[in-house]
Amino acid sequence: MNAIILAAGKGERLQPLTNDKPKCLVELFGKSLLEWQIKAFQSSGITDITIVSGYKSDLINFPEITILKNEKYESTNMVETLFSAKEKMLDSTIVSYGDIIFEKNVLESLINSPNDISVIVDKQWKRLWGKRFQDPLSDAESLIIEDGCIVEIGQKVNSYEKICGQYIGLMKFQGSGIDLIKRHYEEAKNQANTGTNPLNASLPFEKSYLTDFLYSLIRGGATIKAVPVNNGWLEIDTLSDLDLYEFLYKKGELADFLDMRGYE
Repeated sequence: MNAIILAAGKGERLQPLTNDKPKCLVELFGKSLLEWQIKAFQSSGITDITIVSGYKSDLINFPEITILKNEKYESTNMVETLFSAKEKMLDSTIVSYGDIIFEKNVLESLINSPNDISVIVDKQWKRLWGKRFQDPLSDAESLIIEDGCIVEIGQKVNSYEKICGQYIGLMKFQGSGIDLIKRHYEEAKNQANTGTNPLNASLPFEKSYLTDFLYSLIRGGATIKAVPVNNGWLEIDTLSDLDLYEFLYKKGELADFLDMRGYE
């Protein structure tokens, strides 16, 4: 089993912290986001780790970690960043966004999933979103689960009815799922070159989100297993996120959302 961390982004909403370093190197509680993730993977026995860099990639340097680069990071999005590491999609590959941190038990839930495509889903997401946003729906997207599988993801919503949980940006592809995503990517890219982007008709192919890719797989008949967790992770997207987490930490309330024992 190996891991790919998608860390090409600049993180404009974290400026000025990202003026001189990429988003993934922003620190939380004395460690960069990448350090948190690398330690989580290694503590679960995953040592084959690849970071896909982009913005200020020369600053990303970790011993025994493979560094690849999305050379077109300025004009592309998550799908192209992921497939910049196509050669590292092996027998069983965990993919993680570079702007999250997570507990070992969240990662272990994903590791233990036997399915070809598995996606971590936070069932208690509103607890954290209620702290992060005055209106949690303003930053929410659809995620509908039926019989334990995701049947819709990443669409705009105006109510909570279509949100069975929060996609956190942590997933696993293995077995036939690896071949499926590689084939689907090539077919979608070829189709987009001759017409409309099949992943998201309102975007150029190179700007597609990973949720667009996952939903396109589902529409094509793929089974994507939802792996439920109850909190146990944090997303770092804005300066207010950092302020909030530091505030909760000082008040002794961060453990309600993330248990840092063993990672400090």
